[in-house]
Amino acid sequence: MAAPERTRGGMSERRRRTLRMNVSRAACRLFWERGVEATSGERIAQDAGVSVRTVWRHFRTKESCAEPIVAHGVEWFMSVVRDWPEEAALAGHLTAEVRRHARTSRPQERADELLALRMISLAGTEPALRAAWLAACDRIEDELRTILAARLELPAADLEVRLHAAAATAVVRVLEEQVGAAVLAGTARREFGDPGLLAERFAAAIRRATGGAVGEPVGGPTRGRPGAGG
Repeated sequence: MAAPERTRGGMSERRRRTLRMNVSRAACRLFWERGVEATSGERIAQDAGVSVRTVWRHFRTKESCAEPIVAHGVEWFMSVVRDWPEEAALAGHLTAEVRRHARTSRPQERADELLALRMISLAGTEPALRAAWLAACDRIEDELRTILAARLELPAADLEVRLHAAAATAVVRVLEEQVGAAVLAGTARREFGDPGLLAERFAAAIRRATGGAVGEPVGGPTRGRPGAGG
């Protein structure tokens, strides 16, 4: 049986991720309820049930405590894109997965996703939170280059692949910010209440932004010719 992966201090990587996520949840709830400026590292530690020393051991600043929740908010989307079947269009695949997720996700998952949207909405006025959000978007773009290169049968460093990955990431960023703004305004349920329709909006916007190159099944008319199609 393999020994669990451990960090420099002897803590298992799984335990480290769990601890960081719990601190992040506490911090994000406080940022939303009290504001970032009014939230101290001491209060984050208190709500997370850890020592202040532990908070600073795992996070550079109090604002960086939001990073695990923000990253978690995009990780589910990326897991869906990773599992995108070659024979499927993005719209159908994403819509089916979003509807399935809405039916089967656990309460903690839904709470974390809501917290992520709240932090994205606050990122518009909180530069430190925006840095966490943009860092998450950078990770999306990096991974999309690899995924799209495979689907388009082009090198990941190819200019067209990079442009399509950047355009698709911009769609995710802008639409997530739009949903986050609706959460902030209290209109999210009215504007984005149907998860399937929201998924279709994401897929359609990605297809438009990439000139039709991203969104079709592998072997379709745009394969190997990024930018073709409409």
